[in-house]
Amino acid sequence: MNLKGNDRRSGNPIFSGWYADPEPRIFEGRYWVYPTYSAAYDDQTFFDAFYSDDLVHWTKVERILEMKDISWARRAMWAPSPIERNGRYYYYFAANDIQSNEELGGIGVAVADRPEGPYRDALGKPLIDQFYHGAQPIDPHVFIDDDGQAYLYYGGWKHCNVVKLNEDMVSIAPFSDGEVYKEITPENFVEGPCMIKREGKYYFMWAEGGWGGPDYSVGYAVSDSPLGPFVREAKILQQDPEVATGAGHHGVIQIPGEDEWYIVYHRRPLTETAANHREVCIDRMEFDHEGRIRPVKLTFEGVPPRTLPTQEKSDS
Repeated sequence: MNLKGNDRRSGNPIFSGWYADPEPRIFEGRYWVYPTYSAAYDDQTFFDAFYSDDLVHWTKVERILEMKDISWARRAMWAPSPIERNGRYYYYFAANDIQSNEELGGIGVAVADRPEGPYRDALGKPLIDQFYHGAQPIDPHVFIDDDGQAYLYYGGWKHCNVVKLNEDMVSIAPFSDGEVYKEITPENFVEGPCMIKREGKYYFMWAEGGWGGPDYSVGYAVSDSPLGPFVREAKILQQDPEVATGAGHHGVIQIPGEDEWYIVYHRRPLTETAANHREVCIDRMEFDHEGRIRPVKLTFEGVPPRTLPTQEKSDS
């Protein structure tokens, strides 16, 4: 069901095609969504992106990064997370699905001068290519705090780590205690970390359950520090037997200067059972008077048009 034509809501999915693991951003006064191309691993050889001026009408930019342009990528690229810094765009992604430290792969970073790319390999090798604290090096999520410090959260196999990025965004700095890879795994963490900051609090979210099944979902925790501790609060996104299954691995948009939030996530239509048949959707994400995230209601309707302040030229 797509409602763009009658009441001008976005409808869910917000664009056609099988896509997953969306990372939404605001770049250059425009909404962007960067997803995984959801297909069999050996077919995940490129990334597309989508942009919109109103959350309702989306335009696809094809193949902003391809496996052939990453010298070390051999099999499967997924879970992108871009960020802007100093006028350049840094794009973190997972590749090769390594199962041990003896294999080549992990988390890479590409760079471009525009949100739509084309992106090029920044290092010629992975940024993180080893297992630390049991975390598979997948599912990166980049976050820049108010003080300018950039962090990269990542992890699979039920372990989550965070690292500090240097100003160049392509190298890692140790924490003040000398540790480089700091484990912050909360209860029920599986993969897909996501961080936002609201009213001085750090809201850390992650995917729970198996990505290919109906019970994929999102839990969250709140902390006074970007490093935790993160004590699980509740589940905020999950399947609805009337709407869709497998709702998880999300990102968040905040309207600049407003306490207005949108969650962009993937889910599986009720008519589909194939693991890779996932589509990208958007719904409102709201907080109660005590700062807790309210459970998100999955909808077919999506959200109404929302234009950005014209002066907004940074990412959120």
